[in-house]
Amino acid sequence: MKKRMGTFTSILMSAMILTACGGDSTAGSGDSSNALTLYSGVSEDAEKEAIEEVAQAFEDETGISIDINFPGTGYEDQMRVRMASNDLPDLFDTHGWAINRYGEYVADLSNMDWVEHFDPAMAPILKDEDGKVYAFPINQAKDGIMYNATLLEEYGIELPTTVDEWVDAMETVKEKGNGEVTPLWIPGSNQYTIAQILDQLSTPLLVTADSHNYESELLDGSVDWSTYTALPEFLKELQEKELLNTDVLTASEAQRIELMAQNKIAFTFAGGAFGPAVTELNPDIQVGAVPVPAFWEGDEPSWIGGERNTFAVFKDSKNVEEAKQFIEFLAQPKNAKKLAEATSLPAGVTSVETENYYSEFYDKWAHVEIQPYFDRVYLPSGMWDVYAITGQELLSGTKTAEQVSEEMQSEYLRLRNQ
Repeated sequence: MKKRMGTFTSILMSAMILTACGGDSTAGSGDSSNALTLYSGVSEDAEKEAIEEVAQAFEDETGISIDINFPGTGYEDQMRVRMASNDLPDLFDTHGWAINRYGEYVADLSNMDWVEHFDPAMAPILKDEDGKVYAFPINQAKDGIMYNATLLEEYGIELPTTVDEWVDAMETVKEKGNGEVTPLWIPGSNQYTIAQILDQLSTPLLVTADSHNYESELLDGSVDWSTYTALPEFLKELQEKELLNTDVLTASEAQRIELMAQNKIAFTFAGGAFGPAVTELNPDIQVGAVPVPAFWEGDEPSWIGGERNTFAVFKDSKNVEEAKQFIEFLAQPKNAKKLAEATSLPAGVTSVETENYYSEFYDKWAHVEIQPYFDRVYLPSGMWDVYAITGQELLSGTKTAEQVSEEMQSEYLRLRNQ
C-alpha cells in the first residue's frame, strides 16, 4: 500500500449529494389544488424543515401556498420523466445541472434584485454569457471527507493530505479501535453514495495532478479509461484490508448519524447537515471536514464544489410570477440565511453571512482550491448511474477493477454519441 503516490491511489465523499437521498416526503399547506408545486433534492431533516418553514412564512405573508415534495433517491428519475413531457414543477432544484441539463426549461431570473449579490464563484455556474440567470443558489458545495474530529484527536492522528496518509490514518483507526470503529463507513444500499465517492475521487485521479492530467482528453472524448482503473482498485483494496464497513452494500444512511455519535465511525462521505445532527445527538462528538486528499505525488488536496441546492422556475409554468415572487422571498437575507445554515454550507449570495458548523475547518483549509464536480464538467448525462452500478458491482465482487474501467469506457462513448 505504501508509495501509492506516483504509482496509484485515491478516495471518496457523499453528501449530499446532492444529487439527493433519503426517503419520500411531501409537505404542503392550504388548498393544494391552487398551490405552487416545489420539488427539492435535499435529503436531511434539518434541510427539509427549513424549506417547509420558509414556505409557510411565504404563505402567511402572501396567501400563496406551496405543495412541497422531497422525492429522495427518486428525484432525478422523476425530473427526467417530467422533462420528457415538458411538465416540470413550478419550482425545482437543479442540483448541479442548472445550465447543462435544465437550461432550456427554466425562466430567466436576471431581473431580480438578489442577482447583484451573486458570489463570484457561483456566477459562472448559474449565469451564461448572455446574462441569463438560471436559478437561485441556496448554498454552495464545498465537499471533502467528513471525519470524527474527537476520535482522531484521541488517537493522535494527523489529518491526511495524500491518499497514502489517509490509508495510514485508517489503519491506525483499525488498530486502536479494536474492531469497534469502522475506518471508512459507506452506506452502499443507496448506490448513489458510492457514485458520489467515485466522482469526487476522479478529480485528483484524472485532473489536478500535472503528471496525470487528462482534462483535454476527457473533454474531447479521447480519454483512455484504463487510467481510471487505479480508483476501483483502490476502493477494492480498502475493502480487502477491512477498512470499510462489512455491511457496505446493505448499510443505510439512516444508521450513519447514530453510529458516528457512538464513536463507531472515523471517516465517511456525507452532506453538510450530518455534523450538526451528530453533535445534537452526542455533544461530545465534533465532526470535521477535510479536503479530498491528493492521489499522485506532487499534487495538493482539493475541495470539490459548485452548485449544490437551488430553486429554478419552470418557464412554461402557469404561475411564473408567483414562483418568482417566492424566490425573491427566499433571497431575503433572513430566509437565505436560514436555508444555508440548515445545510451547514456557505450561502450562494454575498449579502448573507452564515454561522457554519464547519467554519473552523473551512478556515483551516482556506488555501485549498475548489474544483468542480467531475461529472458535471467531463462526463455526458447518464454517467452518474454508471458510477453507481459499477461501484456496487465492484464491492459485491461481480466486476473486477479492469471490468469497471471497461464499462466506464463503453458507456462514456455511448452516452457522448447520443
